[in-house]
Amino acid sequence: MHVRPRLLVTAVLLVPLLPATGCTDLRPGPSSLSAPASPAAPVSPAPSGASTAATPAATPTAASPSAPAPVTAAPVTTAATNPAAAPPLRSSPAPATRLSLSVSTRGGALRLVRGGPAQEFTLTLRNGNTRAYRHLLLTFQTESFGPAPGDLPGPAASLVLERRDPATGRWNPVELRIANDFKPYALHVGGSPLDRDAVRTERYRLRATATGPTGSSPLEVRALDTDAPEGAGEELERPARLTLPHTTRRAS
Repeated sequence: MHVRPRLLVTAVLLVPLLPATGCTDLRPGPSSLSAPASPAAPVSPAPSGASTAATPAATPTAASPSAPAPVTAAPVTTAATNPAAAPPLRSSPAPATRLSLSVSTRGGALRLVRGGPAQEFTLTLRNGNTRAYRHLLLTFQTESFGPAPGDLPGPAASLVLERRDPATGRWNPVELRIANDFKPYALHVGGSPLDRDAVRTERYRLRATATGPTGSSPLEVRALDTDAPEGAGEELERPARLTLPHTTRRAS
């Protein structure tokens, strides 16, 4: 009866010694229920005299997503827009232009009455870019027409041509040749200068005397270059011309 108590005492005394023997506590801990315990890494004792500040071991870090590499746009070749760098454009030469002569009047024709008022008309000389003229002369001619029944004999110059002087405003007589042939070119002299691309406008008027023949004959106007050599040809001697319809009748 006394032996059992001694055994109990011995067992009680052995329980506190269990941790010192290196035996593992067999009681399940809170973490053992969720995951198996990882084996503890052996710890080496620090050598004597070593610095207490130990260099921390490199710990692997979780791989972070790398920053996207900067995207460099491919070089784009564009056409040069700098006017200084672009080669100069060659302008095509202007087309050659020549002297021209035009006329304007009321109704587009001269309709005169014997002894009536004069009718004005305007001539415009428009030079081209081909050449300049030193002496350009305007000449006027109409063909003669025989007297009709009832016409009264009149003066030799039954038509009177005048030009208005732009400086004074006066009307001065101008030669009007009434003939069926042309005056030789070499007999014409004088004229006014006309530069390249220049324009000159002149005012004229024509009237019929009280007596003289009646009928129709166009008034021919020619621009003569009196500096052109004789025999140079129609294009050089007479570079421009026109005709203006003309009718003279008796007063009713």
